Amino acid sequence: WIEQAKTRPIPKMLFGEFWFEGELCILFADTNLGKSILGVQIGNSISQGEQIPGFKLEALKQRIVYFDFELSDKQFETRYSIQYANHYEFNNSFYRAEINPDAAIPEGYESFETYLNNSLEQTIIETGAKVLIIDNLTYLKSATETAKDALPLMKHLKAIKNKYSLSILALAHTPKRDLSKPITRNDLQGSKMLINFCDSSFSIGESNTDKSLRYLKQIKARNTEILYDSENVCICQIDKPFNFLKFEFVNFGTEREHLKQFTDNDRAGL
Repeated sequence: WIEQAKTRPIPKMLFGEFWFEGELCILFADTNLGKSILGVQIGNSISQGEQIPGFKLEALKQRIVYFDFELSDKQFETRYSIQYANHYEFNNSFYRAEINPDAAIPEGYESFETYLNNSLEQTIIETGAKVLIIDNLTYLKSATETAKDALPLMKHLKAIKNKYSLSILALAHTPKRDLSKPITRNDLQGSKMLINFCDSSFSIGESNTDKSLRYLKQIKARNTEILYDSENVCICQIDKPFNFLKFEFVNFGTEREHLKQFTDNDRAGL
């Protein structure tokens, strides 16, 4: 096995130590913390072959498809323009795909999910993309809450990853969580089964000391040791200096300094 492995390329970083080539990685966070902002920024970085300051990019420029099941085209436009003018110019290697809600399910498909999964595969073939970003997992599966529902979804993503030699970043939600406690693998919607089947995972946390700040924390890693744990999270701010909404690296810190601190008044109200 080792002799065979020697012939395969060494996985290169796509987004620092958080995500490597050939991995199925899950990025999860609560709503409105910037998963989509970071997802597009990572995809743009890979399609340009230029790293995001503070996060290494070792891989060469690659074609990427961003499956956007969250924003409309107009909502997407406003994030990457100034008042719908002076638009950001994405590289030709960056493709964005959207669901057509009015599309009828053709004959031969037992469900919308099956049709969607097939469309996803067709898009990979047509674009020749090597990187997939899915925003978000909920649309590929109607229920990721339970293990029995999450398992077929992860098996399907792993199968297409292996079939087309892809790198996949899947965005996912966390259910309502206790903001006074550190983020763990149990905070992912669908929890353990999704985490068990992915190669790597990281999360965005909200800072309770400064609402403009976010922190990135590694939850699972296979190609590296976990560098960004509770004692060493990456602190970022969301900014739009011109026509591109993005995460900007600020510094490193500990998770506990950004967690909600309960006061005596909070405890009295419990």
